[in-house]
Amino acid sequence: MEALKLKLKQQIIEALNLQDTRPEDIDDNAPLFGEGLGLDSIDSLELMVLLERQYQIKVEDPREGRKILQSVQTMAEFIKSKQAA
Repeated sequence: MEALKLKLKQQIIEALNLQDTRPEDIDDNAPLFGEGLGLDSIDSLELMVLLERQYQIKVEDPREGRKILQSVQTMAEFIKSKQAA
């Protein structure tokens, strides 16, 4: 799980072009939106595309997307649950 979280952080930084951010700057449980990393709705779309391209996971329900994209931890847990299914 730790390797997945590190990979996710690297992918988030690359996908969102967060040039001054390093993976160790992102707390696993910190909110990705608002306070925390400070992402916005456009960033959420980019993260949904990342899930689809990198992990072949398509999120249909926007309410589910909000839960999944709360933090790196919630994203990693979701990916693991889909990979196990």
